[in-house]
Amino acid sequence: MAILPDPALLPTGPRADRPDRTLATAVETGRRRVVMTALVFGVAFGGIGLGLVKHMGFGADGDPDGQAVAMVDPVADRADLRDRNGLILATTLPSVSLYADPKLVIDPIEASLRLSKALPGLDSDKLLADLSSDRRFVWLKRGLTPAQQYEINRLGIPGLAFQNEERRYYPSGGLTSHVVGFTNIDAQGIAGLEKSLDDRLQAGESVVLSIDLRLQEMVRNELQAAIAKFKATAGNVVVMDAKTGEILSMVSLPDFNPYEPTAASDDALFNRNTLGVYEMGSTFKIFNTALALESGTSTLQTTYEQSPIRVGRFTIRNFRAEPQSGRWSVYEIFRQSMNTGSVHMFEAAGLERQKEFLARLGLTKPSPLELPEVGSPMVPRPWSQVSGMTIAYGHGMAVTPVQLVSAVAAVVNGGILYPPTLFKHDAAHPVRGTRVLSPELSRTMRALMRVVTVSGTATKSDVPGYFVGAKTGSANKAVRGGYNRKAGVTDFVGIFPAYDPKYIVMTMLEDAQAIEGTYGYNTAGWNAAPLGGRIIARMGPMMGVEPKDPNDPAILRELAVDPAGRAAPAQVAVAIEEEEG
Repeated sequence: MAILPDPALLPTGPRADRPDRTLATAVETGRRRVVMTALVFGVAFGGIGLGLVKHMGFGADGDPDGQAVAMVDPVADRADLRDRNGLILATTLPSVSLYADPKLVIDPIEASLRLSKALPGLDSDKLLADLSSDRRFVWLKRGLTPAQQYEINRLGIPGLAFQNEERRYYPSGGLTSHVVGFTNIDAQGIAGLEKSLDDRLQAGESVVLSIDLRLQEMVRNELQAAIAKFKATAGNVVVMDAKTGEILSMVSLPDFNPYEPTAASDDALFNRNTLGVYEMGSTFKIFNTALALESGTSTLQTTYEQSPIRVGRFTIRNFRAEPQSGRWSVYEIFRQSMNTGSVHMFEAAGLERQKEFLARLGLTKPSPLELPEVGSPMVPRPWSQVSGMTIAYGHGMAVTPVQLVSAVAAVVNGGILYPPTLFKHDAAHPVRGTRVLSPELSRTMRALMRVVTVSGTATKSDVPGYFVGAKTGSANKAVRGGYNRKAGVTDFVGIFPAYDPKYIVMTMLEDAQAIEGTYGYNTAGWNAAPLGGRIIARMGPMMGVEPKDPNDPAILRELAVDPAGRAAPAQVAVAIEEEEG
């Protein structure tokens, strides 16, 4: 007989599904716990991530160490600088930079060693110090190349990251360094046109310059060769359009790499064409002669005694082979570059006329050129009679090469002074200038400068078919209490073609030496003048200037000047007026 269990001991309610319900409850509880744990970790990691972004990207208000550094936002596209033919002189391209959060760098020593191999230019001691610091952000290297970025990525060092930026590039390198200038790492203009045009470039406005890059390269090569040949310490060249004031080439050597301006010497950073002020020597006789003829106190046939002039404890003499006595005409005084005759011409014209005339040509105040690096002329104070005597032959007053070129252009281009400029003029809009000389006097001065090239001190600058007109100058460098007789500058200013000048070329060498073939001379006729001639010979075809028959009767008539005949009319007591050229 079967024994049945006591009904009182059996569980009440349904029995078949009880195990299934217990299992389901356990599973549901576990799922909830997993979800909650995930949420907790998600919130935690999210907070950590936001904290890192706050520290590394935006700085940390209330950071107890105060060491958070704000990330530099990529700059807006900085506009291009281009030469007159559209070639890029400065542009902005994408770049990347390397930074680190030192607190995330696990092993600063190992990281610095590996980074030093990838980026040999870094200071290893500074790198280790940066990676070991308590800061949350440090720049390690700005402006990486793609190859450098790839190598650093391969290292896989924790705590390093890249920032997308933009960087300024100069395709012509140092060729236009003194004109274009440079920016800092954050694309802010520091020197040259990059500085003076900073607002326009930052606003995205591209600027076309007057510089011709082809001409610039040729001029630099010729200048470098001349510096080496004559063992000069430095040199500079300016080429200007005589009828617009546009500067087509401006080279100053030594120059510098615009990518590494801090590595350049002060001498290399110095723009001799705009910052340098020099006593120009005999090239200033262009202005003294024009003054004498304009005033009516001298004509080409007026003669003056050439004996030495005693002024206090000093004596003014002519240079070596020049006449030391006798009476010579203004024509010969200019052709042979006589100092004493120039002084007498000044004395006849008078001190006040000299002051007004040189001021009219823009030689007594800084050039209005667009560069920030512009020097002020050294004008005598007081401007005495003795000062006027020495200024007559190029001493006692110092100007920049750009000022000299601009003034000479006005003397020979028909008498219009155009402000020098580094911007290309729009051919559709006439250039406005100021009349400073009569056209007749300008023609006479062109003819006199042609005489100097044919039979004066600048014969080595002549180029067949281009009818070069010129004047040379040599001067010792001024030092406290006098002049350094062993240091000086030699300069040449040439015009071509002289019958209708289109271009002005000025060359200058510092401390040029006498070499074999110069017969012991280191004056401008032996070094600066031939340099000018080589530049003119090469730039003529480049600029489309057609050589003419040297015996063309029309041209010879235009350049005719009779040393015993009439001078050009001396009337430029005309009111200063604005004229178009």
